[in-house]
Amino acid sequence: MDEKHTGALIRTLRRDKGMTQKQLAEQLLVSDKAVSKWERGCGSPDVSLLPDLSKALGVGLENLLSGDLEQNDLVGGNMKNLKFYVCPQCGNLLTAAAPAKIACCGKPLEPLTPQKAGHDDAVQVEQIENDWFITARHPMEKAHYITFVALLTGDTVVLRRQYPEWDLQARLPRIGHGLLVWHCNQHGLFYQLV
Repeated sequence: MDEKHTGALIRTLRRDKGMTQKQLAEQLLVSDKAVSKWERGCGSPDVSLLPDLSKALGVGLENLLSGDLEQNDLVGGNMKNLKFYVCPQCGNLLTAAAPAKIACCGKPLEPLTPQKAGHDDAVQVEQIENDWFITARHPMEKAHYITFVALLTGDTVVLRRQYPEWDLQARLPRIGHGLLVWHCNQHGLFYQLV
């Protein structure tokens, strides 16, 4: 831990939250002199205080220890570049429009890498009125099923959660051409163009 960088970050985040040194000290049950010492880079918080300090300042522990907040580059916001994260423990589904540090069940998650669907993996897509009707021959059993289907266009995401032991039948609004993605809990993320 670089005391100067961490101290500067603590000062910046505390001010952003509109807190005085005394208010932060009261939350952490330390003296305001201790907070002042950290912010000047003349010492660092005790390891036992780091989780509470992280929570009070609204920053991750890694950022607090490094003394740096990584800023994401501004991206055009094209939803076709959306990243999907699925927790292997609980099945929670998370998305991010730009690179992000995401965790679930106490473990960091990596974005899923989509693979182009081969003939055997592809889903069937029909146009019915103003919708895409998606079906698949994929197994839909408790141990092996498609967890979600999503349509991504430049500015829109439409996502339908799927459940084991139900046939895959999803109707998504036809809002132009885009990328159809789906996730198999055994084989990962697939895509095909629609």
